[in-house]
Amino acid sequence: MVSQDLFAQLRGVVVRRRGKAVLGPIDLDLSGGGFTVVLGPNGAGKTTFLRVLHGVERITSGSVTWSEPAKTAQQGQAYVFQSPIMLRRSVRANLAYPLQLLGLPKTEIAARVVHWAARIGLSAAMDFPAPRLSGGEQQKLALARALIRLPDTLFLDEPCANLDGRSTREIEEILREATQAGARIIMTTHDLGQARRLADRVLFLNNGQVEEQGAADNFFTAPKSPGATGFLNGDIIE
Repeated sequence: MVSQDLFAQLRGVVVRRRGKAVLGPIDLDLSGGGFTVVLGPNGAGKTTFLRVLHGVERITSGSVTWSEPAKTAQQGQAYVFQSPIMLRRSVRANLAYPLQLLGLPKTEIAARVVHWAARIGLSAAMDFPAPRLSGGEQQKLALARALIRLPDTLFLDEPCANLDGRSTREIEEILREATQAGARIIMTTHDLGQARRLADRVLFLNNGQVEEQGAADNFFTAPKSPGATGFLNGDIIE
């Protein structure tokens, strides 16, 4: 269970590539648990923002400060990419791998693997090669592989992109269960319907900056910034 207090501060964070700022400057306090959805037009910097928070994107200037040592914070995090990365191993081996890295006892690893395989409907495919699963099955496996570690914070980059309705519904159910169990989720999505269904809080990025943030209900019913208003109206945002 994570603390509901302030957990990260971004001060003057800028990411530049080839001399161009793709993110920032950003000054932001992140606090609380629950489900935060990051919205914005293509090229707004959403994926870069997630990568900065997870500590896998080099920032050009500024700082990210955690409420606990950075190494401890990162150990309590998991990240799921838009295109799931599968180990060239079985479903069982993919689920067991993060727990093996943690050095957990074999009996506990086996029990968690069985639980999560059943949760994502892959009990009958435990010894099936993961790269040969369907797109929806691979995405559910990637999510289970992240959640099997019981992370405090889960970063998700468009986890339901290109999935059918059934797979999307199943993944959303797993994510709701994760937040109910105490995980903090920060997710990007282009699906406004999904954002409305899941979000407790919204961060709206535009041109690499946080243009608006707040409770999801307020954001969707009465956006304050021109960019957010246009985005929700389906306008082209430049």
